[in-house]
Amino acid sequence: MSHEPESSTNPAIPPDEDLVARAKKARPGDMRAFTVLIERHQDSVQTNCRYLSGNSADAEDLAQEVFVRVFFGLKRFEGRSSFRTWLRTVKTNHCINYLKKRKGSAFLDLEAPAARDSENVRVQPVAERNITRETQRNRIQSVLRAMPDSLRVPLVLRDMDGFSYNEIARELGIGLSATKMRIKRGREMFRSLHAGADAGVEA
Repeated sequence: MSHEPESSTNPAIPPDEDLVARAKKARPGDMRAFTVLIERHQDSVQTNCRYLSGNSADAEDLAQEVFVRVFFGLKRFEGRSSFRTWLRTVKTNHCINYLKKRKGSAFLDLEAPAARDSENVRVQPVAERNITRETQRNRIQSVLRAMPDSLRVPLVLRDMDGFSYNEIARELGIGLSATKMRIKRGREMFRSLHAGADAGVEA
């Protein structure tokens, strides 16, 4: 499920740190260094925005908004972590805020009846039929879309973005044990739904 940006091992390609330094020192209107950063990371950011939000239609807008936030926050970036790690944090916070603002969205208590009975927990027949015609990447997206936010988001943060359990708990404002449980259940649901999708393709 991981989508990593291409590494800058080629000496002719400047690493992120050099590009960040150039972007900070650039004159007003000189976007060359920042544009390279966008081009390097935009695919992975947009993919993650799609997976986190569960909404393909909004993923491009979310990714653009992330880079706007990064651009205006670049002067405050002190380099204590890598640019990619900082970008990951900005993206995650933005997507989580999007989910909180989205009508009817909430990180439900998984033991609550509303979570157990939610239609979002079950794959819809139309989704099952569509899965048979999709590529593996689109199939993953469809499976994630069928999962409730409360399971999909921590699963993506852990298995795609590589957040630690403590980081996820802090980002979502839930306890560590709840975080581990949601990721465990998320993996179980993902495997179950993905296996069902594969069975549909083979049928």
